[in-house]
Amino acid sequence: MIAVCVTFTIKPGMMDAFLGPMQQQARDTIDKEPGCHRFDICTGAETPQEVFLYELYDDRAAFDVHLHSDHFKAFDARVADMVAEKRVQIFSEVAIA
Repeated sequence: MIAVCVTFTIKPGMMDAFLGPMQQQARDTIDKEPGCHRFDICTGAETPQEVFLYELYDDRAAFDVHLHSDHFKAFDARVADMVAEKRVQIFSEVAIA
C-alpha cells in the first residue's frame, strides 16, 4: 500500500470553483479505480487557500493507472488555472491500524 499526499494552493477567489470538480474527482477515483482505497479531501480554517488530499493505493502501478485515467486528465485540465501551486508526496510504507 502507498499513500499519496497532495497539497494544492488555490488562487484567491477560486476555492468554491475548485471544490466541486475536486469532489467529483474523488468520487470517480473511488468508483472507477479498484486500486484506490481512500481519497480524502481536507480543508482547514488556518490555511483557507489550501486543499490537502490523502489517497491510498495498492501500489505505484495503481497510482500510475490513476494518473493516466481519462477522469484524472479531465480534472487536471479543468482546474489548472485555479491552482497556484501543487505539491505531491508519495509514501511507500503505510501501516493501517
